[in-house]
Amino acid sequence: MQLVFQCPTCDAANYVDVSDEQRNVRCSECDWHRDFAEADIEGDRPQRCLSCGSSDLWKQKDFPQGLGLMLVLIGATLSTIAWGYFEPLISLGILLVFAAFDLLLFVFMRDVLVCYRCRARHRKADLDEDHPRFNLEVAERYRQEEIRLKEMEQKQQPLPVTDHATEQSHD
Repeated sequence: MQLVFQCPTCDAANYVDVSDEQRNVRCSECDWHRDFAEADIEGDRPQRCLSCGSSDLWKQKDFPQGLGLMLVLIGATLSTIAWGYFEPLISLGILLVFAAFDLLLFVFMRDVLVCYRCRARHRKADLDEDHPRFNLEVAERYRQEEIRLKEMEQKQQPLPVTDHATEQSHD
């Protein structure tokens, strides 16, 4: 199995091959590491995120979302141009070609598990067919948690010290 994650300490992107012998995940840029228990992974099937330990994982296709959006925009644009030139058959043909290409990608692309908390991607894992897909409620819960943690960190940081004497001399 492969794990793609962002280091929580230095934000470096990491790509790690995980095996039965290796029971930890390390950052390639800094000294951060996380040891995971045998309960976190059963065979080649992760039960929890190997990067952060969260048990909330969702399944998606291993395809770049930006590239998918770009393909949709290109298909819609080409179809609109053909429609503008009063070529409805060509316009529909373009849409059908892009739909067929999308169907082929859906059928042949592998699934990955993505962590809601740290967005780590667990690739080439043995996945259950009934593993949950994306759940907006769970994603929103983690998004709100991240916002609250950032607000708490900002409140705990000391305010910058200003020299009132220099401020008054400039007035």
